[in-house]
Amino acid sequence: MNDGLDTRPDPMFHIDRPSPAPPGPGTKVPTAAWWNGDMDIAALLLELYGRIPPLAEEAVTGLDREQLTLQPAPGANTIGWLVWHLSRVQDHHVAELLGVDQIWTGGDRAAGFGLEPDPSNTGYGHTVDQMAAVHPQRPELLLDYLRVVDERTTAMLAELVPADLDRIVDRRWDPPVTLGVRLVSIADDCLQHVGQALYLRGLLGL
Repeated sequence: MNDGLDTRPDPMFHIDRPSPAPPGPGTKVPTAAWWNGDMDIAALLLELYGRIPPLAEEAVTGLDREQLTLQPAPGANTIGWLVWHLSRVQDHHVAELLGVDQIWTGGDRAAGFGLEPDPSNTGYGHTVDQMAAVHPQRPELLLDYLRVVDERTTAMLAELVPADLDRIVDRRWDPPVTLGVRLVSIADDCLQHVGQALYLRGLLGL
């Protein structure tokens, strides 16, 4: 949880790190791709992503609008914002991977959060005022949005084979970002934020 200002680099994008030192004499250097060709990649990623919705449900079920938007300290993120943000991140990035419209932009879903269906609004770089403007009316809206996003993600993951993970999906970085890296980054971000939401609920005694 931060002070309401999410100014960190986008964790969905690969962060370039220094190259490791050259291997020493006699060191065997692997020549195969980083993934195990015999591994059931789809099952592994489905297991990883499948942990997110139950945790989100645990974080928000039974809370009212006031509790969802309660700040533990001035400017701090709320439970509602954290779960909304993780859903937006997954929706935004998976839609980009599939080349389709985001679920967020269809229908009147955004109105239930007091927001416009802006496809670029995922929560990154939010000011305190922008964070506080995310007002889910009830937990069911958060969970329904995440459920639909998760269904799309699950359908995509179920079709993956190991060779897919090496596909370049973003050439704005050096080295370019592969599908495998992007999928791990999305899951990492979602699990971090849902963990923060659960911690916050316990901290507030809700």
